[in-house]
Amino acid sequence: MIERISFGKRVVAATALVIATAWPAAAASSAGCEGGGFTVVIGSVTISGNTATSVAASSVSGTITVRGRYVEFDVDPATFEVTNYALTGAPNPLDITGGVHTVVFASKSADLGAGNALTGPVAVSSKDEGLELSRAGAAVSMKIQANDCTSGGIFQMEPARADGGTIDITHRLAAGVFYFDNPNFRNPPQLPLCPSGGPFTPACTPVPITPRINFANDVSPKFVGRDSPQSATKLTQTGSVTTWRVSSGGRLGGVMGEDAVEVAPPAKPCTSHCQAQDQVRGRFPVLGFPFPVPAASRLP
Repeated sequence: MIERISFGKRVVAATALVIATAWPAAAASSAGCEGGGFTVVIGSVTISGNTATSVAASSVSGTITVRGRYVEFDVDPATFEVTNYALTGAPNPLDITGGVHTVVFASKSADLGAGNALTGPVAVSSKDEGLELSRAGAAVSMKIQANDCTSGGIFQMEPARADGGTIDITHRLAAGVFYFDNPNFRNPPQLPLCPSGGPFTPACTPVPITPRINFANDVSPKFVGRDSPQSATKLTQTGSVTTWRVSSGGRLGGVMGEDAVEVAPPAKPCTSHCQAQDQVRGRFPVLGFPFPVPAASRLP
């Protein structure tokens, strides 16, 4: 799947085939971002609304707080480690939490290497529900993109090294959230392959259906997500922690809701200006997931 955050761009919902899923077909749409928008606090500086600005390194202190209507998280300015990434559960017809404040990730952290702290100014760009944060050091830079929406491709972290080397990024799920091997992708419906280049419809699959690792919890029947890598290789995975090796300029994103259980072409390799997008296709089959997730499907 190619997840690209397109700031200010709205997407259109369309009906999709749902098989053994916990909710009706309702792909993410502009309604899922209605009223969304972030407020960012960096030291004594507060930033909100449609703006592009830079906060001087001398003014950066403490923790960067990012608060939206539907999404919130904190950022360590020296490493761009993200902590307490949560869906707020704010009322929305496309909410996947059941109205429950849900911490999804305890942390998303990049191993920048010894002595490679981020030390420059923090660039902040926001428009409508979209946000971009970036900061550089002498040997490495980091970029975070996020959308204040209930679901879709709503987050990504993009590292870059001056020497072109790789960076390991580790995702640690919050308490109560777990990775699982989605059984609906182990025993998929017998759909034919779509013609090469389309047309793509929910009655065919654009690529062969292969096993998929998702994450969920035991609280909200619609809550489901997946890690979304681009130019990245998975190194290790347990029931709550996954580590990826990301190429310089690649990215590690996150997809929530129906888009996380949709069959779509994989992301193309990208190591420069990679973007993520709250997407919704409606033209691809959505296989869903069983709720509650069977114990046998949960990663140890």
